[in-house]
Amino acid sequence: MDTDLLRAFVTVAECEGFSAAGKVLHRTQSAVSLQIKRLEDRMGETLFERTSRSVILTPAGGRLLPYARHILKLQGEALRVMGAERQGELIRLGTSEEQASTYLPELLPRFAERYPDVRLEVVCDISAAQVHAFQEGLLDVVLAIRHMPTQSGQLLGREPLVWVVAEHTRLDAWETLPLALNPEGCIFRAHTFAALGREDRRWDVRYSSQSPTGINLPVQAGLALTVKTPRSVPHGCRIVGADEGLPELGHVDIELHRAPGHASEALSAFCDELEQIVTATESLECVEYVTPDA
Repeated sequence: MDTDLLRAFVTVAECEGFSAAGKVLHRTQSAVSLQIKRLEDRMGETLFERTSRSVILTPAGGRLLPYARHILKLQGEALRVMGAERQGELIRLGTSEEQASTYLPELLPRFAERYPDVRLEVVCDISAAQVHAFQEGLLDVVLAIRHMPTQSGQLLGREPLVWVVAEHTRLDAWETLPLALNPEGCIFRAHTFAALGREDRRWDVRYSSQSPTGINLPVQAGLALTVKTPRSVPHGCRIVGADEGLPELGHVDIELHRAPGHASEALSAFCDELEQIVTATESLECVEYVTPDA
């Protein structure tokens, strides 16, 4: 079976479109469409349903997908055994600044010891932008906060959201809650507004920043309240207790996006080690991963 056709099939399924898959595969949209047509002819089945807005797997495509992934994985393993792995490759990682500061100090030395010639490019941004960049073929792996289910997102677990203030700050000193939050598009911000919307409490976004530093400084100075995961509480701050009158914030899902096919030993190892470190986080509640519906 032609692995190039299978790689095109897996990439279209995970990117949920021919245009995005073409960018990952460095092919034109028409070339990818032709590959899928050739594979469908060989399989004798229609693998995707195409509409003006989306591309989704048919039942036959859903049956083929796990086998295609397995075949591509076996191909990669065979190439590695025969000494065909690439040297000095570049891995492009997308994640948030807080996730990078939490997980990379442990990951980088461990990975560099095994793969000293591999280069790493770290891009920090909000999760929605990272996932979009991954689907555009601009990143190889993304550790993100889930905004919506995707074909490529592997759910690692969920983390609770908590209110955070300076250690000696009393909430009853504020008639209007001053908030320090990320800009629009951040799911933490959305959870914050949803929680406060259920309460008869006045609030105002006083500080807004894309950077954790821009959020942490006013909170550490006792000037604002923010929302974080337990792993990201900054120095000099505390988690607001359940008895202090603020609404529950719920949780967020943590997911990992890997480049389709797992063609590189180094990239596969990097993803595996990142997954191990993330799932070992004390605040992370592990959940069973179920592949999103196509």
